Amino acid sequence: MLRIFKNKSIRKFGFRFLVVLVIFFGVKLTINHGEEEALFNPASLFYFSSALFLTLFTWEINDFLIKRQLKTRTGLDFQNSLKILAMTMVFLIPVSAFVYYLGIYELDHICQINAADKGLQFRVDWIRALLLGLTIIVFNSFYFATKQKKDLELKMDQLQKEIMTSKYKSLKSQISPHFLFNSLNTLTSLMYEDRDIASDFVTRLASSYRYILDNKEADVVSLEKELGFLDSFIFMMNVRHTDSIRIETKIGVGASDYSIPTLSLQMLVENAMKHNYFSNEKPMHIKVYTVGKIALVVENTLRKRELKEESTQLGIKNIQKRYSFYTNQQVTVESDDSCFRVTMPLLDRSVLESPVLTVSG
Repeated sequence: MLRIFKNKSIRKFGFRFLVVLVIFFGVKLTINHGEEEALFNPASLFYFSSALFLTLFTWEINDFLIKRQLKTRTGLDFQNSLKILAMTMVFLIPVSAFVYYLGIYELDHICQINAADKGLQFRVDWIRALLLGLTIIVFNSFYFATKQKKDLELKMDQLQKEIMTSKYKSLKSQISPHFLFNSLNTLTSLMYEDRDIASDFVTRLASSYRYILDNKEADVVSLEKELGFLDSFIFMMNVRHTDSIRIETKIGVGASDYSIPTLSLQMLVENAMKHNYFSNEKPMHIKVYTVGKIALVVENTLRKRELKEESTQLGIKNIQKRYSFYTNQQVTVESDDSCFRVTMPLLDRSVLESPVLTVSG
């Protein structure tokens, strides 16, 4: 029995049924059918059943419209609440009119609503139903708006903690002894082989670390800056892995007009190199390109490397969590027999000035 009352749908119905009882007795107080009227005569049963039906109907329609709106980027604001109110009333107005028309005119012999003026009785009942429905809609909108605010505050608190962890992991993974050791090893070899390339390598390495240090507190940067950093990173990878890695970028949007999480491109390129086998004979192709003005794609040849430990996909999870801080759009991961692809939404540059966009529950 306790399990039944723990069910969310049962609890919701019970609460709404209680509301209907309150509405019903409220309606009874405004209807005068005679001093000797019994509590549960045909007219009373009609008004109770109609109140129950119209309340549940209005509430469910309003619930559906609000929940659909909450899934959008804008969430539930005042303007959207007014639109939902109007849409709910569009459903309620004809349905309530039809219910009371049936009860007062067509089924009068069953409902026995003894009204001296049926037209007046119909208008009173209909307007009363609309006012009660309007009250329910306003109450429901207020409830969801309050719930959205609480959920947003809770999610913001969680995301703030996650974003700080993500920043730390991201920075730690980039400024790691392993990365520096490999870069210095490559530089040492270049000093004896080609001093011009070695000089360029030092410049690019310094530029990369300067970018990381300058943006360590910024979780989002312009796509233009990230591509500039990626260019330096690609140069160093091409020097380290001559002819075994081919990285191609094709950006079809104004890079200064969009933003992405800091170091996300470099993280995905490094992931591709870490988890896949490549050589001069079988080079790995990595493509970075845009899809319209909607998304940025990082795609690489898939030849999985045998790793001692199973991948935890921390890099991709890191990026996904950081994106959830700014948008409801998802970072998608796809793969087939020959290709691995990560698609990231392009964020509007306004997120650089406004660090938090809409997050819906």
